[in-house]
Amino acid sequence: MTVLGEHLAGYLAVRRALGYKLARTEKLLAQFLTWLDERELSVITTELALQWATLPSATGSNWHRHRLTVVRGFATHLRAIDPAHEVPPADLLPARPRRAVPYLYTDREVLALMNATSVIPTPHRAATLRAMIGLLACTGMRIGEAIRLDRADIDHEHELLVVRDSKFGKSRELALDPSTPDELRRYLRRRDRPVPAEPTAAVFTSAAGTRLTYCNVHLAFKRTVERAGLRPRSAACRPRPHDLRHTFAVNTVLDAYRDRADVQARLPLLSTYLGHVHPGSTYWYLQAAPELLALAGQRLEEHLQGGLR
Repeated sequence: MTVLGEHLAGYLAVRRALGYKLARTEKLLAQFLTWLDERELSVITTELALQWATLPSATGSNWHRHRLTVVRGFATHLRAIDPAHEVPPADLLPARPRRAVPYLYTDREVLALMNATSVIPTPHRAATLRAMIGLLACTGMRIGEAIRLDRADIDHEHELLVVRDSKFGKSRELALDPSTPDELRRYLRRRDRPVPAEPTAAVFTSAAGTRLTYCNVHLAFKRTVERAGLRPRSAACRPRPHDLRHTFAVNTVLDAYRDRADVQARLPLLSTYLGHVHPGSTYWYLQAAPELLALAGQRLEEHLQGGLR
């Protein structure tokens, strides 16, 4: 291992101790160090960081900026050890905010997605995507959390799902509708479930019987969206797996308004259920729903009218 490789291991260890997972960061920095090693370079400079970060040239500027940000964090760590290393300025590649607008699915669209999994040629793969879409829609889980689920994480007796060591190292329990563990049990008992070369505890598996990857899911989901006939609502609003999580959050609050419940009291509960570190993350999920804003406005109007009496 090179000196920079040793420093990278220490850098990742420190940040992971703070709760960061850094899977992509580790991959990118390893690529950066390989790139430096191929050129027999061992000191990070702003020029070198920028040159590597803007590769490949065909990709978008936001991806280039992300690569440079990853290098900047490592360079900051290195400079504290050796001042010879340079830290690229924060404004070197300006940010171009392009946060996606949530695509809020209707119940009919969720069912259409689940039915459209028939476009996947292998029955087990189709059943896997169908079960995963249903689980994401009724729990608001992150797609990575669903991929990491093990059989032992399903508590059929108490109708609970345990999400372990998720974002920022947090774990939580999700209460389920009785139909959800039943559907998961049916999926796990399929006779066409592949037997992997090495045993796996994963709930959702590939055609080879191994745990799914992000690429597996996203490519299959894209085909399913096309078969279901779902279209982008704008350039920034396209159907994505993560939008099932947005939809769950919005529907939960809509139900609270319709039931005349104390919405403010429910929001911290929703935030905990979703696994958010800060309630502000939950509020972002709710700001793009016209129906929700209309109900909130109606509740406010009723409150103001009551205060004037």
